[in-house]
Amino acid sequence: MTVPYYPWTVWIWAGLDPVLIGLALYLGWTASQFGKVFIAAIIALAVSVLVSWAIGTVGIPWPAPVSHDGPTFFPVRTVAALLWAILGFSARRLVRRGA
Repeated sequence: MTVPYYPWTVWIWAGLDPVLIGLALYLGWTASQFGKVFIAAIIALAVSVLVSWAIGTVGIPWPAPVSHDGPTFFPVRTVAALLWAILGFSARRLVRRGA
């Protein structure tokens, strides 16, 4: 059995899931302490995977689908969720500092 090969563009789309980005940025923005950013990233990861799975099950084209026979790229999604949440948290701190 050979290991399947996925081009790097597929890996990038997993980190650029629109639900993941929106939710991680929002939850990171609303986090009052840096430790809550990790919780925000976990929630964003879980919700984005469930939404991607539901959209893929219905048959609607999605940039980063999740299916039983396709790749899920959980490591990429996890790192991306954490980075987007940190970005949201940092953006809010910068906005508050400037105001």
